[in-house]
Amino acid sequence: MTAAEGDRDWLRLACDLAELCPSSDTAFSVGAVVVAADGEEIARGYSRETDQHVHAEESALSKISPDDPRLAGATIYSSLEPCSTRSSRPRTCTRLILDSGIRRVVMAWREPLLFVDCHGAEELAAAGVTVLEIPELAWRAREPNAHLLSR
Repeated sequence: MTAAEGDRDWLRLACDLAELCPSSDTAFSVGAVVVAADGEEIARGYSRETDQHVHAEESALSKISPDDPRLAGATIYSSLEPCSTRSSRPRTCTRLILDSGIRRVVMAWREPLLFVDCHGAEELAAAGVTVLEIPELAWRAREPNAHLLSR
């Protein structure tokens, strides 16, 4: 399997996780998976998994010890661009990723201008994180959010 195929497989899993999210009229359904450099899954999460305000990246990262040495070489796969603006928590998903030490983010879909003006990908890249967007999977990320997009 090539690295690109591996990225697509993990991102498909993140999109599958987004399907597990309780529906919301005020937030996107998102899935996230943290994968070590050796290809082992470290953790996964999805929006509203533990409470109505938890985001996918936040949920996945909360399951990992902050001093886990695998984080420095890990990739986080997210069906949607990590948030850069947030009112329900003190730290955005972009900040949580940066604070975790993860240096690579793969996402399927840029957050549309519906709730906030998101600049997560730009903020991560500016901080030296490698950001890869795989837009051919964006349709998978949009599916559990169709009710928001048809407004």
